[in-house]
Amino acid sequence: MGSPPMIDGAFARWLASRAGQALLDLRAELGFADTGALKSAGDKVSHDLIRTELARWRPGDAVLSEEDEGSRLAWAAEVNAGAVSRLTADRVWIIDPLDGTREFSEEGRSDWAVHVALWARNAPSPHGLVAGAVGLPAQHRVLGTDYPPAYPPMTVEAATAGERKIRLAASRSRPPVFLTDLAEDVGAHLVPMGSAGAKIAAVVTGEVDAYIHAGGQYEWDSAAPVAVATATGLHASRIDGSALRYNEADPRLPDLLVCRKDLANRLLAALQRHSG
Repeated sequence: MGSPPMIDGAFARWLASRAGQALLDLRAELGFADTGALKSAGDKVSHDLIRTELARWRPGDAVLSEEDEGSRLAWAAEVNAGAVSRLTADRVWIIDPLDGTREFSEEGRSDWAVHVALWARNAPSPHGLVAGAVGLPAQHRVLGTDYPPAYPPMTVEAATAGERKIRLAASRSRPPVFLTDLAEDVGAHLVPMGSAGAKIAAVVTGEVDAYIHAGGQYEWDSAAPVAVATATGLHASRIDGSALRYNEADPRLPDLLVCRKDLANRLLAALQRHSG
């Protein structure tokens, strides 16, 4: 694909595209007979490609990748900043090389993703994300902050009936235990999907209206999708309404809400009733 673009948003898109094509090629080469081997190979191929390109084209930036050794450790920033360069860096790439390894290993599934996000210390937003891209390789598309999608339109049903029927993306394997009650409370119906990236991408494109997660995640699970969602004009926060924050000493970021802005207050109020 030649030399990458130098603007960070376009570079994130280029990286996600490169990694996504490598993953599609790997799927075609290995097939689906040994799902464990395919998962492991997918994580490694995408991680190695992204790490290599970042070292080549952004050598001064720090990186937090799911596949880095010790990535899940909660560091005491005031004690261990010297041991973890990202805690003192001005720019940190937050990477999930393969979001949704289970879906990636299942033939015919397209709800898996590649996440590439850039956090900057001088960013104007609380989350600190200044660029990002979500590659959806099996869907042959990349959503990025360089060309953020238009704000998702109202559903045909909502426009016709004069009221919004909420479609709520939910994990097909690990939905929060309260989600069924919350959906009944707000008149929503659940739409099962695979990876976090695929679910937030579905909010960005208007395929669903909201995504709620409270089952435990890390920064790389949501950084790139949140960067794109907020660039699109959507609401993104913790489920208590507080700001999402990235490049923290503890990379755990266990819950989030991404939704249309006109639904945020309604869903946050329902979360207060049901998530305690």
